[in-house]
Amino acid sequence: MGDDDAQEETFESTDAGSSHTYPMEGGQIRKGGYIMIKGNPCKVSDVSTSKTGKHGHAKCHFVAIDIFTGKKMEDLVPSSHTTMVPFVKKEEFQCMDADDDGFVTILTPSGETRSDLKLPDIMQPAPPGAAELSQKIRELLKEEKEFFVIVQSACGIEQIMDTKVMTN
Repeated sequence: MGDDDAQEETFESTDAGSSHTYPMEGGQIRKGGYIMIKGNPCKVSDVSTSKTGKHGHAKCHFVAIDIFTGKKMEDLVPSSHTTMVPFVKKEEFQCMDADDDGFVTILTPSGETRSDLKLPDIMQPAPPGAAELSQKIRELLKEEKEFFVIVQSACGIEQIMDTKVMTN
């Protein structure tokens, strides 16, 4: 009955469906850890906790730096409530080339090449030190040195954060 006119389903998404964040109690997050503030993944630079007040919870005041833009952000979270923490990953890839449009070609651990990462100064908004890092990458390529780019990824965003020259 329904089999004759059944249409084949197509799935457009290639995402595994995993979340970019996980919940953590506010009081468990320490300096140097990560936290989501206003939808941005941030690295905590300072935490201060107030005492329990007349109306309940002790509060944690977080001062953090956005890991991609370098902007200072602040948030106030009750220490017993959960807040979201991003999954942050750093990987090293061998850098092969950078084209005129600012796209970098890298070699993945599986031996495949990728050309979807941009030089840091092409990113919008550009992170602090982006122009110097992009210049350093172009110089290393010009000198034909073998080096890695350190790529930080969180919340579906990937960005080149640093370089590491191979030593023989």
